[in-house]
Amino acid sequence: MKFATLAVHAGQDPDPRTGAVNVPVHFSSTFAQDGLGGLRQGFEYARTGNPSRQALEHTLAALEGGTYGLAFASGQAASTAVLDLLVPGDEIVTVPDIYGGSYRLFHRVFKKYDIRTVVAAASTPEAVRAALSPAASLVWIESPSNPLLNILDLEQVAEGLGPFRNATGERPVLLVDNTFASPALQNPLALGADLVAHSCTKYLGGHSDVVGGALVTNRKDLWERLKFYQNAAGGVPSPMDCYLLQRGIRTLPLRMKQHERNAFRVAKYLRGHSSVEQVFFPGFQEHPGHRTALKQMRGFPGMVSFRLRGGLDGVRHVFSRLRLILPAESLGGVESLACHPATMTHAAFPPDERLRVGITDNLVRLSLGIEDAEDLIEDLKYALG
Repeated sequence: MKFATLAVHAGQDPDPRTGAVNVPVHFSSTFAQDGLGGLRQGFEYARTGNPSRQALEHTLAALEGGTYGLAFASGQAASTAVLDLLVPGDEIVTVPDIYGGSYRLFHRVFKKYDIRTVVAAASTPEAVRAALSPAASLVWIESPSNPLLNILDLEQVAEGLGPFRNATGERPVLLVDNTFASPALQNPLALGADLVAHSCTKYLGGHSDVVGGALVTNRKDLWERLKFYQNAAGGVPSPMDCYLLQRGIRTLPLRMKQHERNAFRVAKYLRGHSSVEQVFFPGFQEHPGHRTALKQMRGFPGMVSFRLRGGLDGVRHVFSRLRLILPAESLGGVESLACHPATMTHAAFPPDERLRVGITDNLVRLSLGIEDAEDLIEDLKYALG
């Protein structure tokens, strides 16, 4: 099946008992058993497994071209499950430009467990390869990245890891955070990744009404370890969360097309505005990752970042005048949002580290929704005036 068909049908067969075309929301914390250990349909307790969650996990795996899907209560819950694969003394290799919540988890939470994070010198396959050491057990990358929309050649990263073996004789696990692209535009497993991570809160849910996370893999060994952690730690989504995510996923292909159209229109407008210093959008031919994006993606998400003239005061001025685009964290919803990474999504970065990465005080990140592009441009025209 093509992607648009998968989004509607994968994991969402009609209910065999009633014929309902939507997966039922199973509000049950426990499941009756036939005698001692006789599980009906494999379910015993909702933390371990729930029919609503099982359907969502099948959908997630299908969309990413994977064999195994795991749903979590948030993107951070999914990330924590991955980090539980590590042991004291292991190293995470990552790139400079990543989500602030991931940075906080690496440097503030798991550091106390003697798990070290090594930041590559640049967001390039060569820099990632050069950052590997005998302790490297996990490579964690984003493409497109948050918030500067850097594009990393995923195939080259995977190929660079191929011959490398750490002190235990294993190849580091390659995880790609695919939140910005969504499976509608990019499938990292097909490009050599071992794991794909999502904040389902964003494009997958698409309506800013549910928080969730996901992991997808083709490796049974990784799935078994992550499944154990999912059950043991219990950071799972509720049945209603699973229903909302399933409902949002069904329109993902349509929404992504409109997000992309609006991103192109708004990015072109910003590029020609005298108050804007620089625009970050991989859809532009002059973007350094444009050719790579064309090779590994099927389009561009509704994300545009730009630097304003006037520094932080300029950002305050614009945010105070926005009427349609909402100043808020998060992204990927049907409504357009404006984020100030330095004080919002990436506030966990120390100031000097933010500047080194390029997250300056005058950087603004837009998540363009599915409104009419002319209205979004009019809002920006007034705010930038």
